[in-house]
Amino acid sequence: MYLISKAIHKLERWRRYLMVFLAVLGPGMIVMIADNDAGGISTYAVTGSQYGFSLLWLFIPLVPMAYYVQEMTVRLGAVTKRGHAEAIFEGFGKFWGWFSLADLAIVNWLTLITEYIGMVAAAQMFGVPPVVTFLGVTLILFLVVVTGRYWTFEKMTLFFCLFNLVYIPAAFWAMRTPTAPPWGAVAWNLFVPNLPGGLSGDLLMILLANIGTTIAPWMIFFQQSAVVDKGIDIKDIKFGQIETFVGSLLTCLVAVFIIIATGAALHHHIPPIVVDDAAKTAEALVPLLPHGQGELARKLFAIGLFDAGFLGALCISLSSSWAVGEVFGWAHSLNKTVKDAPWFYVVYLAMLLTSGAVVLIPGAPLVTITLFVQVVAVTLLPSALVFLILLLNDDQFMGEHTSTRWQNIANWIIVIIVSAMSSLFAVSTLFPGLLERLFGRAA
Repeated sequence: MYLISKAIHKLERWRRYLMVFLAVLGPGMIVMIADNDAGGISTYAVTGSQYGFSLLWLFIPLVPMAYYVQEMTVRLGAVTKRGHAEAIFEGFGKFWGWFSLADLAIVNWLTLITEYIGMVAAAQMFGVPPVVTFLGVTLILFLVVVTGRYWTFEKMTLFFCLFNLVYIPAAFWAMRTPTAPPWGAVAWNLFVPNLPGGLSGDLLMILLANIGTTIAPWMIFFQQSAVVDKGIDIKDIKFGQIETFVGSLLTCLVAVFIIIATGAALHHHIPPIVVDDAAKTAEALVPLLPHGQGELARKLFAIGLFDAGFLGALCISLSSSWAVGEVFGWAHSLNKTVKDAPWFYVVYLAMLLTSGAVVLIPGAPLVTITLFVQVVAVTLLPSALVFLILLLNDDQFMGEHTSTRWQNIANWIIVIIVSAMSSLFAVSTLFPGLLERLFGRAA
Protein backbone atom coordinates (compact mmCIF):
# COMPACT_ATOMS: atom_id res chain seq x y z
CA MET A 1 0.00 0.00 0.00
CA TYR A 2 2.87 2.35 0.83
CA LEU A 3 4.52 1.68 -2.54
CA ILE A 4 1.27 2.39 -4.38
CA SER A 5 0.80 5.65 -2.46
CA LYS A 6 4.40 6.68 -3.21
CA ALA A 7 3.97 5.90 -6.90
CA ILE A 8 0.75 7.94 -7.05
CA HIS A 9 2.51 10.84 -5.35
CA LYS A 10 5.36 10.73 -7.90
CA LEU A 11 2.92 10.60 -10.82
CA GLU A 12 1.03 13.56 -9.43
CA ARG A 13 4.28 15.51 -9.03
CA TRP A 14 5.34 14.75 -12.61
CA ARG A 15 1.86 15.72 -13.80
CA ARG A 16 2.23 19.11 -12.09
CA TYR A 17 5.67 19.54 -13.65
CA LEU A 18 4.25 18.73 -17.08
CA MET A 19 1.39 21.21 -16.67
CA VAL A 20 3.78 23.98 -15.65
CA PHE A 21 6.09 23.14 -18.57
CA LEU A 22 3.19 23.26 -21.04
CA ALA A 23 2.12 26.61 -19.54
CA VAL A 24 5.64 28.03 -19.99
CA LEU A 25 6.07 26.44 -23.45
CA GLY A 26 6.18 29.01 -26.21
CA PRO A 27 8.90 31.69 -26.42
CA GLY A 28 11.89 29.31 -26.54
CA MET A 29 10.30 26.83 -28.92
CA ILE A 30 8.96 29.52 -31.24
CA VAL A 31 12.21 31.49 -31.45
CA MET A 32 14.31 28.40 -32.13
CA ILE A 33 11.98 26.88 -34.75
CA ALA A 34 11.51 30.29 -36.41
CA ASP A 35 15.31 30.46 -36.48
CA ASN A 36 15.13 27.95 -39.36
CA ASP A 37 13.69 30.73 -41.48
CA ALA A 38 13.64 31.10 -45.27
CA GLY A 39 17.21 32.41 -45.35
CA GLY A 40 18.29 29.53 -43.16
CA ILE A 41 16.64 26.92 -45.37
CA SER A 42 18.44 28.34 -48.41
CA THR A 43 21.73 28.44 -46.50
CA TYR A 44 21.40 24.78 -45.51
CA ALA A 45 20.43 23.82 -49.08
CA VAL A 46 23.51 25.58 -50.48
CA THR A 47 25.67 23.94 -47.81
CA GLY A 48 24.45 20.46 -48.67
CA SER A 49 24.68 20.86 -52.44
CA GLN A 50 28.20 22.35 -52.32
CA TYR A 51 29.81 20.38 -49.49
CA GLY A 52 27.64 17.30 -49.06
CA PHE A 53 27.77 15.95 -45.50
CA SER A 54 31.20 17.46 -44.76
CA LEU A 55 29.89 20.27 -42.54
CA LEU A 56 27.32 18.33 -40.51
CA TRP A 57 29.70 18.38 -37.52
CA LEU A 58 29.11 22.11 -37.20
CA PHE A 59 25.65 21.52 -35.72
CA ILE A 60 26.94 19.53 -32.76
CA PRO A 61 28.51 22.64 -31.14
CA LEU A 62 25.70 24.84 -32.48
CA VAL A 63 23.15 23.12 -30.19
CA PRO A 64 24.81 24.27 -26.93
CA MET A 65 25.81 27.59 -28.51
CA ALA A 66 22.21 28.39 -29.41
CA TYR A 67 20.99 27.21 -26.00
CA TYR A 68 23.47 29.21 -23.92
CA VAL A 69 22.72 32.41 -25.83
CA GLN A 70 18.94 32.11 -25.63
CA GLU A 71 18.92 30.79 -22.04
CA MET A 72 20.28 34.16 -20.93
CA THR A 73 17.19 35.91 -22.32
CA VAL A 74 14.92 33.66 -20.25
CA ARG A 75 16.63 34.62 -17.00
CA LEU A 76 16.99 38.29 -17.89
CA GLY A 77 13.34 38.66 -18.96
CA ALA A 78 11.89 36.67 -16.05
CA VAL A 79 13.93 38.51 -13.40
CA THR A 80 13.87 42.11 -14.71
CA LYS A 81 10.47 42.07 -16.46
CA ARG A 82 12.10 44.19 -19.16
CA GLY A 83 12.63 43.59 -22.86
CA HIS A 84 16.19 43.51 -24.14
CA ALA A 85 16.19 47.01 -25.66
CA GLU A 86 14.86 48.53 -22.44
CA ALA A 87 17.43 46.63 -20.38
CA ILE A 88 20.32 47.91 -22.55
CA PHE A 89 19.13 51.52 -22.27
CA GLU A 90 18.87 51.22 -18.49
CA GLY A 91 22.10 49.30 -18.03
CA PHE A 92 24.40 51.07 -20.52
CA GLY A 93 22.85 54.44 -21.27
CA LYS A 94 21.39 56.14 -24.34
CA PHE A 95 24.42 55.88 -26.65
CA TRP A 96 24.73 52.12 -26.48
CA GLY A 97 20.97 51.78 -26.32
CA TRP A 98 20.52 53.60 -29.63
CA PHE A 99 23.46 51.68 -31.09
CA SER A 100 21.86 48.33 -30.26
CA LEU A 101 18.45 49.45 -31.54
CA ALA A 102 19.91 50.69 -34.85
CA ASP A 103 21.88 47.43 -35.15
CA LEU A 104 18.70 45.43 -34.62
CA ALA A 105 16.58 47.51 -37.00
CA ILE A 106 19.04 47.22 -39.90
CA VAL A 107 19.66 43.48 -39.53
CA ASN A 108 15.95 42.74 -38.99
CA TRP A 109 14.91 44.69 -42.07
CA LEU A 110 17.49 42.92 -44.22
CA THR A 111 16.50 39.54 -42.79
CA LEU A 112 12.83 40.22 -43.48
CA ILE A 113 13.71 40.60 -47.16
CA THR A 114 15.04 37.02 -47.14
CA GLU A 115 11.79 35.80 -45.55
CA TYR A 116 9.75 37.32 -48.37
CA ILE A 117 12.23 35.91 -50.92
CA GLY A 118 11.54 32.44 -49.55
CA MET A 119 7.77 32.83 -49.38
CA VAL A 120 7.52 34.28 -52.89
CA ALA A 121 9.72 31.51 -54.33
CA ALA A 122 7.69 28.81 -52.53
CA ALA A 123 4.36 30.23 -53.68
CA GLN A 124 5.58 30.46 -57.29
CA MET A 125 6.01 26.66 -57.26
CA PHE A 126 2.23 26.50 -56.88
CA GLY A 127 1.64 29.16 -59.56
CA VAL A 128 0.98 32.13 -57.24
CA PRO A 129 2.29 35.48 -58.61
CA PRO A 130 4.80 37.34 -56.39
CA VAL A 131 2.62 40.42 -55.87
CA VAL A 132 -0.29 38.24 -54.70
CA THR A 133 2.01 36.45 -52.25
CA PHE A 134 3.39 39.74 -50.95
CA LEU A 135 -0.03 41.29 -50.34
CA GLY A 136 -1.69 38.11 -49.06
CA VAL A 137 1.10 37.14 -46.68
CA THR A 138 1.41 40.67 -45.28
CA LEU A 139 -2.32 40.76 -44.59
CA ILE A 140 -2.27 37.35 -42.88
CA LEU A 141 0.80 38.23 -40.82
CA PHE A 142 -0.95 41.38 -39.62
CA LEU A 143 -4.17 39.55 -38.76
CA VAL A 144 -2.25 36.95 -36.71
CA VAL A 145 -1.03 39.58 -34.23
CA VAL A 146 -4.04 41.91 -33.94
CA THR A 147 -6.16 39.60 -31.83
CA GLY A 148 -5.19 41.46 -28.64
CA ARG A 149 -4.13 38.22 -26.94
CA TYR A 150 -0.59 36.88 -26.56
CA TRP A 151 -1.92 33.36 -25.95
CA THR A 152 -3.80 33.36 -29.27
CA PHE A 153 -0.68 34.44 -31.14
CA GLU A 154 1.41 31.78 -29.38
CA LYS A 155 -0.96 28.89 -30.10
CA MET A 156 -1.20 29.81 -33.77
CA THR A 157 2.57 30.18 -34.05
CA LEU A 158 3.25 26.84 -32.36
CA PHE A 159 0.93 25.22 -34.90
CA PHE A 160 2.95 26.71 -37.78
CA CYS A 161 6.12 25.38 -36.12
CA LEU A 162 5.02 21.81 -36.84
CA PHE A 163 5.47 22.32 -40.60
CA ASN A 164 9.20 22.79 -40.03
CA LEU A 165 9.43 19.00 -39.69
CA VAL A 166 8.53 18.30 -43.34
CA TYR A 167 12.22 18.18 -44.29
CA ILE A 168 12.81 15.00 -42.30
CA PRO A 169 11.01 12.62 -44.72
CA ALA A 170 12.64 14.44 -47.65
CA ALA A 171 16.06 13.47 -46.24
CA PHE A 172 15.10 9.80 -45.97
CA TRP A 173 13.86 9.79 -49.56
CA ALA A 174 17.04 11.49 -50.77
CA MET A 175 19.16 8.84 -49.05
CA ARG A 176 17.44 6.23 -51.23
CA THR A 177 18.73 7.72 -54.48
CA PRO A 178 21.20 5.42 -56.34
CA THR A 179 24.24 7.66 -55.82
CA ALA A 180 23.57 8.55 -52.17
CA PRO A 181 26.25 7.36 -49.69
CA PRO A 182 25.29 5.08 -46.77
CA TRP A 183 24.02 6.43 -43.44
CA GLY A 184 27.43 5.67 -41.99
CA ALA A 185 28.79 8.63 -43.95
CA VAL A 186 26.23 10.86 -42.20
CA ALA A 187 27.33 9.59 -38.78
CA TRP A 188 31.03 10.02 -39.61
CA ASN A 189 30.66 13.62 -40.81
CA LEU A 190 28.39 14.46 -37.90
CA PHE A 191 31.05 13.67 -35.33
CA VAL A 192 34.35 14.14 -37.21
CA PRO A 193 35.19 17.79 -38.06
CA ASN A 194 36.33 18.39 -41.61
CA LEU A 195 37.17 21.47 -43.70
CA PRO A 196 36.78 20.32 -47.32
CA GLY A 197 39.40 21.96 -49.50
CA GLY A 198 40.98 23.87 -46.63
CA LEU A 199 39.96 27.09 -44.91
CA SER A 200 39.07 29.22 -47.93
CA GLY A 201 37.09 32.44 -48.05
CA ASP A 202 34.13 30.64 -49.66
CA LEU A 203 34.08 27.95 -46.97
CA LEU A 204 34.38 30.55 -44.23
CA MET A 205 31.40 32.42 -45.64
CA ILE A 206 29.33 29.21 -45.59
CA LEU A 207 30.38 28.48 -42.00
CA LEU A 208 29.50 32.01 -40.93
CA ALA A 209 26.17 31.87 -42.75
CA ASN A 210 25.24 28.65 -40.95
CA ILE A 211 26.18 30.13 -37.58
CA GLY A 212 24.41 33.39 -38.41
CA THR A 213 21.18 31.65 -39.28
CA THR A 214 21.29 29.60 -36.05
CA ILE A 215 22.25 32.41 -33.64
CA ALA A 216 20.98 35.85 -34.63
CA PRO A 217 20.54 39.19 -32.80
CA TRP A 218 16.77 39.32 -33.41
CA MET A 219 16.37 36.07 -31.46
CA ILE A 220 17.76 37.68 -28.30
CA PHE A 221 15.33 40.60 -28.52
CA PHE A 222 12.36 38.41 -29.48
CA GLN A 223 12.63 35.78 -26.76
CA GLN A 224 13.27 38.24 -23.93
CA SER A 225 10.29 40.39 -24.97
CA ALA A 226 8.12 37.30 -25.41
CA VAL A 227 9.07 36.09 -21.91
CA VAL A 228 7.98 39.46 -20.51
CA ASP A 229 4.80 39.66 -22.61
CA LYS A 230 3.77 36.15 -21.58
CA GLY A 231 4.39 36.91 -17.90
CA ILE A 232 6.96 34.18 -17.20
CA ASP A 233 8.22 34.58 -13.62
CA ILE A 234 11.39 33.66 -11.73
CA LYS A 235 9.87 30.37 -10.58
CA ASP A 236 9.37 29.40 -14.23
CA ILE A 237 13.01 29.90 -15.30
CA LYS A 238 13.91 26.21 -15.05
CA PHE A 239 11.06 25.21 -17.36
CA GLY A 240 11.94 28.03 -19.76
CA GLN A 241 15.50 26.72 -19.90
CA ILE A 242 14.28 23.18 -20.67
CA GLU A 243 12.01 24.48 -23.41
CA THR A 244 14.85 26.51 -24.92
CA PHE A 245 17.17 23.49 -24.98
CA VAL A 246 14.52 21.34 -26.69
CA GLY A 247 14.03 24.11 -29.24
CA SER A 248 17.79 24.38 -29.83
CA LEU A 249 17.99 20.63 -30.41
CA LEU A 250 15.05 20.65 -32.82
CA THR A 251 16.26 23.57 -34.92
CA CYS A 252 19.70 21.99 -35.41
CA LEU A 253 18.13 18.59 -36.09
CA VAL A 254 15.98 20.02 -38.89
CA ALA A 255 19.03 21.84 -40.32
CA VAL A 256 20.96 18.56 -40.36
CA PHE A 257 18.15 16.80 -42.24
CA ILE A 258 17.99 19.57 -44.85
CA ILE A 259 21.73 19.23 -45.47
CA ILE A 260 21.38 15.41 -45.63
CA ALA A 261 18.58 15.77 -48.21
CA THR A 262 20.47 18.17 -50.46
CA GLY A 263 23.83 16.49 -49.91
CA ALA A 264 22.54 13.02 -50.77
CA ALA A 265 20.44 13.99 -53.77
CA LEU A 266 22.52 16.82 -55.26
CA HIS A 267 26.14 16.82 -54.08
CA HIS A 268 26.55 13.06 -54.51
CA HIS A 269 24.69 13.01 -57.81
CA ILE A 270 26.80 12.20 -60.87
CA PRO A 271 27.57 14.87 -61.96
CA PRO A 272 27.02 16.97 -58.80
CA ILE A 273 24.20 19.51 -58.89
CA VAL A 274 24.95 22.84 -57.18
CA VAL A 275 22.04 25.11 -56.20
CA ASP A 276 22.05 28.58 -54.71
CA ASP A 277 18.67 28.64 -52.94
CA ALA A 278 15.98 26.38 -51.49
CA ALA A 279 13.52 26.89 -54.36
CA LYS A 280 16.00 25.56 -56.93
CA THR A 281 16.70 22.68 -54.57
CA ALA A 282 13.05 21.71 -54.61
CA GLU A 283 12.97 21.76 -58.42
CA ALA A 284 16.21 19.78 -58.69
CA LEU A 285 14.86 16.96 -56.52
CA VAL A 286 11.95 16.09 -58.82
CA PRO A 287 13.77 13.98 -61.46
CA LEU A 288 16.10 12.35 -58.92
CA LEU A 289 13.58 10.55 -56.72
CA PRO A 290 11.52 7.54 -57.92
CA HIS A 291 7.81 6.71 -57.93
CA GLY A 292 6.45 10.22 -57.61
CA GLN A 293 8.51 10.94 -54.50
CA GLY A 294 10.33 13.70 -56.36
CA GLU A 295 7.16 15.72 -56.90
CA LEU A 296 6.09 15.12 -53.29
CA ALA A 297 9.54 16.16 -52.04
CA ARG A 298 9.27 19.30 -54.17
CA LYS A 299 5.93 20.19 -52.59
CA LEU A 300 7.23 19.44 -49.08
CA PHE A 301 10.24 21.68 -49.67
CA ALA A 302 7.95 24.43 -50.94
CA ILE A 303 5.58 24.12 -47.97
CA GLY A 304 8.49 24.06 -45.53
CA LEU A 305 10.13 27.05 -47.20
CA PHE A 306 6.92 29.09 -47.11
CA ASP A 307 6.27 28.17 -43.49
CA ALA A 308 9.86 29.05 -42.56
CA GLY A 309 9.56 32.47 -44.17
CA PHE A 310 6.18 33.05 -42.55
CA LEU A 311 7.43 32.21 -39.05
CA GLY A 312 10.60 34.21 -39.54
CA ALA A 313 8.73 37.29 -40.77
CA LEU A 314 6.27 37.05 -37.89
CA CYS A 315 8.91 36.82 -35.17
CA ILE A 316 11.45 39.24 -36.64
CA SER A 317 8.85 41.98 -37.13
CA LEU A 318 7.60 41.48 -33.59
CA SER A 319 11.11 41.71 -32.16
CA SER A 320 11.45 45.12 -33.87
CA SER A 321 8.06 46.33 -32.63
CA TRP A 322 8.76 45.25 -29.06
CA ALA A 323 12.19 46.91 -29.07
CA VAL A 324 10.96 50.21 -30.54
CA GLY A 325 8.02 50.29 -28.13
CA GLU A 326 10.32 49.68 -25.16
CA VAL A 327 12.65 52.51 -26.17
CA PHE A 328 10.00 55.14 -26.92
CA GLY A 329 7.75 54.16 -24.05
CA TRP A 330 4.83 53.21 -26.29
CA ALA A 331 2.41 50.45 -25.37
CA HIS A 332 4.10 47.33 -26.72
CA SER A 333 2.21 44.13 -25.97
CA LEU A 334 0.30 41.55 -27.94
CA ASN A 335 -2.25 41.67 -25.10
CA LYS A 336 -3.25 45.16 -26.28
CA THR A 337 -5.45 45.95 -29.25
CA VAL A 338 -4.57 48.19 -32.17
CA LYS A 339 -6.52 51.00 -30.51
CA ASP A 340 -4.54 50.63 -27.25
CA ALA A 341 -1.09 50.21 -28.87
CA PRO A 342 -1.28 51.81 -32.35
CA TRP A 343 2.42 52.54 -32.82
CA PHE A 344 3.39 48.97 -31.85
CA TYR A 345 1.33 47.65 -34.76
CA VAL A 346 2.36 50.48 -37.12
CA VAL A 347 6.05 49.56 -36.72
CA TYR A 348 5.20 45.88 -37.22
CA LEU A 349 3.27 46.54 -40.44
CA ALA A 350 5.83 49.06 -41.77
CA MET A 351 8.65 46.53 -41.40
CA LEU A 352 6.65 43.98 -43.40
CA LEU A 353 5.55 46.33 -46.18
CA THR A 354 8.93 47.96 -46.83
CA SER A 355 10.98 44.75 -46.74
CA GLY A 356 8.52 42.70 -48.79
CA ALA A 357 8.39 45.37 -51.51
CA VAL A 358 12.12 44.87 -52.19
CA VAL A 359 11.42 41.36 -53.48
CA LEU A 360 9.17 42.80 -56.19
CA ILE A 361 11.98 44.97 -57.62
CA PRO A 362 12.95 43.56 -61.06
CA GLY A 363 16.50 42.22 -61.17
CA ALA A 364 17.14 42.48 -57.42
CA PRO A 365 20.07 40.16 -56.42
CA LEU A 366 17.93 38.01 -54.14
CA VAL A 367 20.32 35.05 -53.81
CA THR A 368 23.23 37.31 -52.87
CA ILE A 369 21.05 39.13 -50.35
CA THR A 370 20.08 35.84 -48.67
CA LEU A 371 23.63 34.69 -47.94
CA PHE A 372 24.89 38.22 -47.26
CA VAL A 373 22.26 38.79 -44.55
CA GLN A 374 23.29 35.66 -42.63
CA VAL A 375 26.94 36.78 -42.64
CA VAL A 376 26.03 40.33 -41.57
CA ALA A 377 23.93 38.91 -38.72
CA VAL A 378 26.79 36.81 -37.33
CA THR A 379 29.27 39.67 -37.80
CA LEU A 380 27.12 41.98 -35.64
CA LEU A 381 26.31 39.20 -33.15
CA PRO A 382 29.33 39.68 -30.78
CA SER A 383 28.20 43.17 -29.70
CA ALA A 384 24.71 41.87 -28.85
CA LEU A 385 26.23 38.96 -26.90
CA VAL A 386 28.56 41.22 -24.92
CA PHE A 387 25.64 43.41 -23.82
CA LEU A 388 23.71 40.29 -22.82
CA ILE A 389 26.57 38.73 -20.84
CA LEU A 390 27.31 41.96 -18.95
CA LEU A 391 23.64 42.41 -18.02
CA LEU A 392 23.48 38.81 -16.77
CA ASN A 393 26.42 39.53 -14.42
CA ASP A 394 24.94 42.76 -13.00
CA ASP A 395 23.85 42.13 -9.40
CA GLN A 396 21.50 45.11 -9.49
CA PHE A 397 19.63 43.59 -12.42
CA MET A 398 19.82 39.89 -11.65
CA GLY A 399 20.31 39.52 -7.89
CA GLU A 400 20.92 35.86 -7.11
CA HIS A 401 20.20 34.86 -10.71
CA THR A 402 23.46 36.14 -12.20
CA SER A 403 25.34 33.78 -14.50
CA THR A 404 27.40 31.02 -12.93
CA ARG A 405 31.10 30.59 -13.64
CA TRP A 406 30.43 27.82 -16.18
CA GLN A 407 27.72 29.83 -17.91
CA ASN A 408 30.11 32.76 -18.24
CA ILE A 409 32.88 30.52 -19.58
CA ALA A 410 30.54 29.03 -22.19
CA ASN A 411 29.17 32.43 -23.22
CA TRP A 412 32.57 34.11 -23.55
CA ILE A 413 33.84 31.16 -25.60
CA ILE A 414 30.92 31.73 -27.99
CA VAL A 415 31.84 35.42 -28.29
CA ILE A 416 35.48 34.57 -28.97
CA ILE A 417 34.61 31.94 -31.61
CA VAL A 418 32.17 34.20 -33.47
CA SER A 419 34.54 37.19 -33.29
CA ALA A 420 37.49 35.12 -34.53
CA MET A 421 35.52 33.72 -37.48
CA SER A 422 34.20 37.18 -38.39
CA SER A 423 37.76 38.53 -38.30
CA LEU A 424 39.01 35.70 -40.50
CA PHE A 425 36.25 36.39 -42.98
CA ALA A 426 37.24 40.08 -43.08
CA VAL A 427 40.86 39.06 -43.70
CA SER A 428 39.82 36.70 -46.50
CA THR A 429 37.81 39.51 -48.11
CA LEU A 430 40.59 42.10 -47.89
CA PHE A 431 43.36 39.67 -48.88
CA PRO A 432 41.91 37.04 -51.27
CA GLY A 433 43.81 33.74 -51.23
CA LEU A 434 45.68 34.46 -47.97
CA LEU A 435 43.77 31.90 -45.91
CA GLU A 436 44.19 29.24 -48.58
CA ARG A 437 47.96 29.81 -48.54
CA LEU A 438 48.12 29.74 -44.74
CA PHE A 439 45.68 26.95 -43.91
CA GLY A 440 44.74 25.20 -47.14
CA ARG A 441 47.36 22.48 -47.05
CA ALA A 442 47.13 21.92 -43.32
CA ALA A 443 43.36 21.48 -43.51
